[in-house]
Amino acid sequence: MSTEKMRETLHRTPKDLKEALCQNTKILELWNNLTPLARNEWVCYVTLVKKAETRKNHIKRLEEDLLKGKRRPCCWPGCPHRRPGTAKWFGKSIDK
Repeated sequence: MSTEKMRETLHRTPKDLKEALCQNTKILELWNNLTPLARNEWVCYVTLVKKAETRKNHIKRLEEDLLKGKRRPCCWPGCPHRRPGTAKWFGKSIDK
């Protein structure tokens, strides 16, 4: 793991995401240059899914999108923990 400090988000960054980010210094640099709100959106995007396979796919997409210059998840209604109105897109009640 890289020794470079990783900036936190409003949501806690889970271990699997931290490990993925720290494996590539370019991705970690791009991550650290995101606003806290953008990092929060990505963390929520990764952690809101149920299946481990889907979560891995979301981490992979995060890495690819950051390298393409994208700063937030595309086609994502937003973090339902921050924007309760988006919970309807997830088909379940979201606990804060």
